[in-house]
Amino acid sequence: MDVQGQKFTTPPVAQRTSIPSPSIGAVLVDSGKITKQEAESVMRLQRERGLRFGDAAVKLGLITEAELEQVLSRQYEFPFLIPGESHLSRELVAAYAPFDPRVETFRALRSQLMLRWFNPELELKHLAVVSPSRGEGRSYLAANMAVVFSQLGQRTLLIDADMRNPRQHALFNLQNRAGLSTLLAGRAELDVIERITPLLDLSVLPAGPIPPNPQELLNRPAFRTLLAQLDKDYEIIILDTAAAEGSADAQTIASRDCGALIVARRNHTSVSAVKALFERLTGTGTTLVGAVLNTV
Repeated sequence: MDVQGQKFTTPPVAQRTSIPSPSIGAVLVDSGKITKQEAESVMRLQRERGLRFGDAAVKLGLITEAELEQVLSRQYEFPFLIPGESHLSRELVAAYAPFDPRVETFRALRSQLMLRWFNPELELKHLAVVSPSRGEGRSYLAANMAVVFSQLGQRTLLIDADMRNPRQHALFNLQNRAGLSTLLAGRAELDVIERITPLLDLSVLPAGPIPPNPQELLNRPAFRTLLAQLDKDYEIIILDTAAAEGSADAQTIASRDCGALIVARRNHTSVSAVKALFERLTGTGTTLVGAVLNTV
């Protein structure tokens, strides 16, 4: 395939519908959490004590509080995962524990990014998450930020652009036989993008097989063509990048109309390393959106 003129065929992105949300009882029955006979028992208790259906089902011991929260989240298009019922990594704290105080830090960062970078009036969609070295929480942050943006109702794509030490396929329990590397090499189409269910509006493009020439692949015109094509279907595109200390991949990615968010880790990242990364990014004309200190 001629990479210079490479085009990508975009698979259809699921669209939201205006169909009314089903009742809690209907969702519980349809999902197999309770039977129709048990639903009748719940309704009797509901009438007798003036309870809401979900609270009555919990009182009868038919569902747990966690299961009730998940059903409510579906009604309000705010799905999350229950431990033991999903194969996604528990590092996706925003997906498993959206009401945990820790997730409020991701929401606060999301708000800042919406104001400073993803403002619709600016028509900016790409954010590269970068860090000086490995082990600073870059992939963890990128994954959880993608989750909270999708929970906002934004069509969100997380791209694992770390073609040296990829992690997103492991976090989201995806096959990594094809992905960004095979796309840029002209050996795959955009159907390698994976929808993440039951999380609404979230898709992931894994890194794919580790290539011998990641820097050269990212410098090809095909990478810019790919981002332009993805812009048509996604409102937020977050790119996880390789550690900056071992390559120039992060700078290359960030220079492709991306803002850069630097991640540093307390008692791990040196000030000099952050300063050096800052200078390399700004030297390529990249907009530095901000920096995050990982205290974990």
